Amino acid sequence: MPTYQYEALNDAGKPHKGTISAANSEEAIARIRSQGYFPTSVREQKVKKKGGGGAAASGKAVTASAPKKKGQTFAIGGVSGKLLTLFTRQLSTLQDAGLPILRSCAILEQQAKPGPLKNALIDVHEDISSGSSLSDAMAKHPKAFDTLYCKMISAGEVGGVLDLILQRLAEFLEKAARLKRQIIGAMIYPAAVISVAALIVLGIMVFIVPKFEDIFEDFDTDMPALTVFLIDFSKWIGGRHPVYSNFAGEGLLYLLISPIVIFFAFKLFRKSSIGKYISDWVALRLPVMGQLVKKTTIARFTRTLGTLINAGVPILDAINITRDTTGNQIYANALDAIHDSVRQGESFAEPLRVSKVCDTLVINMIDVGEETGDLDKMLLKIADNYDEEVDVAVASLVSLLEPIMVVLLGGIVGFIVLALFLPMIKLMQAVM
Repeated sequence: MPTYQYEALNDAGKPHKGTISAANSEEAIARIRSQGYFPTSVREQKVKKKGGGGAAASGKAVTASAPKKKGQTFAIGGVSGKLLTLFTRQLSTLQDAGLPILRSCAILEQQAKPGPLKNALIDVHEDISSGSSLSDAMAKHPKAFDTLYCKMISAGEVGGVLDLILQRLAEFLEKAARLKRQIIGAMIYPAAVISVAALIVLGIMVFIVPKFEDIFEDFDTDMPALTVFLIDFSKWIGGRHPVYSNFAGEGLLYLLISPIVIFFAFKLFRKSSIGKYISDWVALRLPVMGQLVKKTTIARFTRTLGTLINAGVPILDAINITRDTTGNQIYANALDAIHDSVRQGESFAEPLRVSKVCDTLVINMIDVGEETGDLDKMLLKIADNYDEEVDVAVASLVSLLEPIMVVLLGGIVGFIVLALFLPMIKLMQAVM
């Protein structure tokens, strides 16, 4: 009879490790629960075969890299949010229908298209067949299933409510994806208008202004300062400036590569903790945009934390996972303070009030949730409320961007027209 090595929690929530003999992993889990423990990990012990060359004994993994399994293909990158949401919803439906988890994984593996998710599901199916839990098998593929996902799956397995947890996880992913699509969709129109306008202005500077420059050279008069600046800028873009240009198209090259350089420099800056803190601090204090960042971050962290607590994840683990997935260093620091407060048996709301990263309404609702024992439900209500506020903020931002773009583009075009026609007006005045 196989021997299973397990990790579990007792009634007090303290970890316990041991081994147990059972015919299969389901029987092992049942026996562990009958002893008053809540299993978090159950693995079959590998017995070393005589004569060498076998697997490592007593749960030690084989270090040699395994060959690519049948059905796996070469794939780079992670799993898209849309694909992961669809998989979670399908797995939830299969579990709700009463299918064994191994059979459910086999069905979803067979229908998945070649790519990172299918490769991960092939490994997950094999690991479950060997006695691993679903959460442990998924944890080996962080590019497909992140820490938040695996922790919620683990909570569902321990509580015996995997189908319900999968349903909540699918809803969580769908709402997060909807919020992301909404923000990206709102930015498409301004980005497209600004890009087209930049190309038009660039074309004017490269092709139109030099024509006027040739005309102005025939004028026996001093050019206005605006015209001189416009012509010098056009020369720099075309690489024709006698002082600032070294080769043809130098300025144009700088304009094209500068956004790429700034992007990677910003990414490098955010790699450090101080850089991430500064950039997040600035983002929260930007005019108009700062409020959108704040509301989005609050909606994200309250929904994540509320979903984890509602799924049965211990509150300290839930706070740590939320801190790592919040995406904003200011709020991550606040969650660190909350973690320390809760660990010492103190309030959840007080350190949040001290940090001043949330509105009074959020803090009061969390305070009420603590007092009534419905913190998870209150956090989810806050998330729903802020999702609606994000909808309004995005709509307001789009409506505000339109007149700003009109004024900005009008100012640029007006400057070019004024700079080009001032010399002609000056010449006409001189003739008259």
